[in-house]
Amino acid sequence: MKKLTLAAALAASLLIPAQAATEIAGVAVNDTIELQGKPLTLSGAGIRSKFFMDLYVGSLYSSESGLTQQLALEGNQTSAIRLNIVSGLITSDKMIDSIEEGFQSSAGDGYDQLKPKIDAFIAVFSDHIVEGDQFTLLSLPGVGVEAYKNGQLLTLIEGEAFRQALLGIWLGDEPADDDLKDAMLGG
Repeated sequence: MKKLTLAAALAASLLIPAQAATEIAGVAVNDTIELQGKPLTLSGAGIRSKFFMDLYVGSLYSSESGLTQQLALEGNQTSAIRLNIVSGLITSDKMIDSIEEGFQSSAGDGYDQLKPKIDAFIAVFSDHIVEGDQFTLLSLPGVGVEAYKNGQLLTLIEGEAFRQALLGIWLGDEPADDDLKDAMLGG
């Protein structure tokens, strides 16, 4: 009997625990993700809605707990914003227009200077977008932003001002959606 208990304990210790997930609008939002070999923990997640329609689930992950708006935008914590498309109404053109509008609001007077980087980033959304697509934007303070689609790295856009403007679309003073911002920051 002792051997069986010891064997069971050993077997259990070799198992990798499953990531707990919360379901939002049919999307499993994991408590942790790993990017570039770094574990990131969920700060919060919510739904981007427009005209009473759910468009995507937005989630925010960070290398450290207690992520605030200021730490996300100006701090040195690695973080990631993940967008899970939940509507077939989102097209490439609509996503590009929405991201462009978000940059105009977030970058303010710095928009014209960032425009070449914004144009390069917007190319991430130029391919056909379908319900179920996932975009992950890895924020690397002092470096820039890596953009992934469905787990595949598409580009790295360098520059701290660009990184802050991009995060500002969701987490800035005039975000695309106040309720989503609050949910992503764990509020």
